[in-house]
Amino acid sequence: MNLLASSNRSKVVESISQNNVDLLVVGGGVTGAGIALDAASRGLKVILVEKNDFASGTSSKSTKLIHGGLRYLKQLEINLVREVGSERAIVHRLAPHLVVPEKMLLPLIEGGTLGYYSTSFALKVYDVLAGVGGEDKRRMLSKKETLTFEPLLRQDILKSGGIYAEYRTDDARLTIELIKKAASFGAISLNYVRVDNFIYDQGKIKGANCTDLHSNNSLTINAKYVISATGPWVDQLRKKDKSLTAKHLFLSKGVHLVVPYEKLPLKQSIYFDVPDGRMIFTIPRHRTTYIGTTDTPYKGDINKVLTNREDVNYLIQAVNNMFPSAQLKVEDVESSWAGLRPLIFEEGKSASEISRKDEIFESKSGLLSIAGGKLTGYRKMAERIVDMVADRYEDSLKKDLKDCYTESIRLSDGSLKNAEDVIRYKKELLEILQPYNLEQYTSDYLVHNYGKQATIIIDEMIKKGTVDELALIRAEMNYCMKHELILSIADFFIRRTGRLYFDINSVKRHKETILSDFQNLLNWDDEKRTFEAEQLDQAIFEASNFELSKV
Repeated sequence: MNLLASSNRSKVVESISQNNVDLLVVGGGVTGAGIALDAASRGLKVILVEKNDFASGTSSKSTKLIHGGLRYLKQLEINLVREVGSERAIVHRLAPHLVVPEKMLLPLIEGGTLGYYSTSFALKVYDVLAGVGGEDKRRMLSKKETLTFEPLLRQDILKSGGIYAEYRTDDARLTIELIKKAASFGAISLNYVRVDNFIYDQGKIKGANCTDLHSNNSLTINAKYVISATGPWVDQLRKKDKSLTAKHLFLSKGVHLVVPYEKLPLKQSIYFDVPDGRMIFTIPRHRTTYIGTTDTPYKGDINKVLTNREDVNYLIQAVNNMFPSAQLKVEDVESSWAGLRPLIFEEGKSASEISRKDEIFESKSGLLSIAGGKLTGYRKMAERIVDMVADRYEDSLKKDLKDCYTESIRLSDGSLKNAEDVIRYKKELLEILQPYNLEQYTSDYLVHNYGKQATIIIDEMIKKGTVDELALIRAEMNYCMKHELILSIADFFIRRTGRLYFDINSVKRHKETILSDFQNLLNWDDEKRTFEAEQLDQAIFEASNFELSKV
């Protein structure tokens, strides 16, 4: 049975109540998905539940970079830089269509946080720690060379620059691909399943009582071990377990803005100084350029994190300071996203100073919780916590499991082996799509989202005889229905395609048609269709309208 076909979901849920499992993973972000894949590939029977959609929290709201954490050298977090630096290359190898090499320009300015020689040394250390070689090694630039890479930089304060290797990704797509690969090893993953309370046997955690929010039915999951990988919600589950201690989370809010490419037509991704001493990214992506991020303490509703006017003003002022010809205005912002980083609280440190290292909490009941960390480090985080489970599993059942081997499990269908394969495949698709009325970047978009599975989407579209923007979106939707467990229109437009962020006008143009398709395929009544339409309209409004903070 296809575990991730939307039409099979009720059968999958029904099968759960008939079986006990080895491991229940709570949280469907990149860490939870990585844990499910690691555990299932070792031979454990796994169920993952997520109370919203997969990747609906932090894992769709990052800067969308698989990067090595250059800034952490400044904080002397050498081991963190070494680990995430080396992980970049591994994740690129596992999913070369999704983790794409991206040279990053670092302009050095008068009064900036970094000087020429300190930057040269830092980038060299960064390359050594991350195992970077060949053409990807850092290169220091004169002022003239820096302006060749990016002519829009502010010239009166520019002194020189450096360029180094990073990787761009789509965080939500990475999460989905991990969920799909975990399913190929038998892991069951369900979105819209909320954990209400835990089940205990003689004080030890043995599963959870849940509510399937899709059907509104109760669901009991019995498991030998339970891991919470719920990001900003980790402390809430520790409260349910009565195990929240003085060691707790510190939530930092990060905001990103999206503007049309012509409003900020950068030739290059750039990591630059902001007057307050922080640094932010500007990254061209298809028809847009996106900007981020902020880093501010957050104590509001963690279920509804919004971009406010202060966030927008801060980022726009930062961009206009470094790229004065842009003259960005609030009205230029097409879309935005705001998310939370679940950091481990450290007394006396600001949001930007707190370590990004992950940490595992174990309660007396046996609940394991993991928090902190970075998108780039998801695989090692999963390995560490599944090692703990595997050791106990083997001791209690006297049964050997496989060692972790996720560093060799390719994502998607694995047929794209490297960056050269990806480039060749994009050219193939470009030739196929050239005669049709589609944007030039469509082949890039499809390959970076779906890998070789893009062929399925294109073939369906061509077979139906119409090839245009709407036909493409409908073909994508059909693919996601069959393979990626979409249950709401927001799942599709936000997490599976990223269109709400990077092509919000295409969502507005075609939402009524896609709503009708959803209604027909998922047998919605008119009340459900109205609810979904209102939810999508609200998401569009929140992504593109910004109010002043009430605090």
